[in-house]
Amino acid sequence: MTVTESDTSAAGSQGAEHSQLSLGRAAARNLATTTKSVPQMQGISSRWLLKMLQWTQVNGGAYRVNRRLSYAVGDGRVTFEKTGTDVKVIPAELGELPPLKGYEDEEVLPELARRFTQHEYEPGQVLVEFGSPADTVYLIAHGKISKTGTGEYGDETALGVLKGGDYFGAQVLTSADGIWEFTAKAVTTVTVLTLSRQAFEQVLEQSESLQAQISEATSESGKANNFGEAEIDISSGHDGEPLLPGTFVDYETKPREYELSVAQTVLRVHSRVADLYNNPMDQIEQQLRLTIEALRERQEYEMINNKEFGLLHNADFAQRVPTRTGPPTPDDFDELLSLVWKEPGFFLAHPKAIAAFARECSKAGIYPTGVDVGGHKVPAWRGVPIFPCNKLEVSGTRTSNVLLMRTGEQNQGVVGLRQIGLPDEYEPGLNVRFMGISEQAIISYLVSTYYSAAVLVPDAIAVLEGAQVG
Repeated sequence: MTVTESDTSAAGSQGAEHSQLSLGRAAARNLATTTKSVPQMQGISSRWLLKMLQWTQVNGGAYRVNRRLSYAVGDGRVTFEKTGTDVKVIPAELGELPPLKGYEDEEVLPELARRFTQHEYEPGQVLVEFGSPADTVYLIAHGKISKTGTGEYGDETALGVLKGGDYFGAQVLTSADGIWEFTAKAVTTVTVLTLSRQAFEQVLEQSESLQAQISEATSESGKANNFGEAEIDISSGHDGEPLLPGTFVDYETKPREYELSVAQTVLRVHSRVADLYNNPMDQIEQQLRLTIEALRERQEYEMINNKEFGLLHNADFAQRVPTRTGPPTPDDFDELLSLVWKEPGFFLAHPKAIAAFARECSKAGIYPTGVDVGGHKVPAWRGVPIFPCNKLEVSGTRTSNVLLMRTGEQNQGVVGLRQIGLPDEYEPGLNVRFMGISEQAIISYLVSTYYSAAVLVPDAIAVLEGAQVG
């Protein structure tokens, strides 16, 4: 094949068109200074709980909550053990029933537990009818039960919802006479354990210790007000010169104390990194910043979920309510407000729970307006802000919890606990202490934060449990 002169000329002109005429970008970047961001961390959240809580200085590392003397009412949850489809009540858990509170006979309680029988109910089935004889104790192992009664004008009135761990009919243990003052109907598939008055009497006749327990439970242990606190006798509306009652305010003899918890880690930075690679950003400062962010995230998680002082576990059982239908609805949020009605501060919910609540509002044709909190527009219900918090986790069954709380010591609410003025303090309640340089030239810092939370009175916090977010 012969290459002509015209072909050679064309190839030369094409090569000239693609030849580089100026400095390339790749080479130019070697002389340029790159603009960098500080290290980013996806695990950082808004941490609204830490921002909105009022913090109390705790000198000495412990905080004592003094309250008026309260009479125990035994409104705890009953726990069960499950083997396949068989459900049994744990004998010691029968002490959660008010007549058996504090009773620990290791022979009688197992005998009572064996006499409970298991029953299954389908949605819509009635467990007890209003006005029928009350002769059975019901322990709810699984499912939801609605309670309805008759209102003042003969109309049907909703009295609440019971769920797994709740019970009703405990008064049957102290009295053979009585009628049901409500109708209990299964909302979902329900598993209950029942104990008849007749079966209970068979055990009662054979146990002197149980007879003494029931006799003590029947007698009045002390005058109490509507909140279970020891009554203060006061006279009012009198005329003339009657003899005024004498009184005093009784206190709990063993008040609860909250000790400050701690979250710690050791930050390690090689001295060569700290010496040579500090421009334009200080390596130790950035390492410390991200470490503190992680500690603050753990602090908020513990303040919500810790089994000793976490808010979820320290909410009173009377302040826990289930959802009416599954997802969180405006009615459910109103129920929380009815429990924390004295100056409610804010709701706290997982972002998915907030989205589920918004969907329910849209279904009902309700479009609540948000509120401004420190320049942030946040959703609200009845003027009470709803803050997102991913520490209220979503379970494997796609349910979560919602908190409503009142804050501050003056309001007898929920308070955060910390100590300010720590040695080598870096932030309030957090210190960074130099631990030295190892033989491997590694610089170590001990980073610690001390914290806790306290619920001053039971009605300072309420929990909406099992809210479906799927």
